[in-house]
Amino acid sequence: MEWRAVQRDPTLTLPESGYMGHASTQFQGGTGMRMILTAAVVAFGFAGAAWADPVEGTWKTQVDDGAYAHVKVKPCGAKLCGTIARTFNAQGEYKSKNLGKKLVWDMTPAGGGAYKKGKVWQPSTGKTFSSKMALSGNTLKVSGCVGPICKKQTWSRVN
Repeated sequence: MEWRAVQRDPTLTLPESGYMGHASTQFQGGTGMRMILTAAVVAFGFAGAAWADPVEGTWKTQVDDGAYAHVKVKPCGAKLCGTIARTFNAQGEYKSKNLGKKLVWDMTPAGGGAYKKGKVWQPSTGKTFSSKMALSGNTLKVSGCVGPICKKQTWSRVN
């Protein structure tokens, strides 16, 4: 591709009021420019919310060893992680030593509600399972294996 210089045609001029219709707002940060910038900021804010992964949120686990948890799933880098946010037993909510610990990590979205190549920790045994998840509406099927031992649970969405 060849580049060549082009001379400006001196007979072409813009009206005195400026190209956008009013000289005071053209590229000077006036009301028109502020409205455009505000609209752009709002659009990007809503776009970020629309890009949230469908599995993000809080999930209630099934009872294991007499207790269950609310797990908050959110992004951790390009993958998803779940942290124990609340714990419950037969008497109600209690302060477990596991609060704040990761229960799920390294989950990779695979499309169609599937998540793979993650890890799930089982607090009652202390074992970490190679895991996958399958999302269907407000139900999340979590399964994993350690060697020949495999386990699964069905979690329900809290919010």
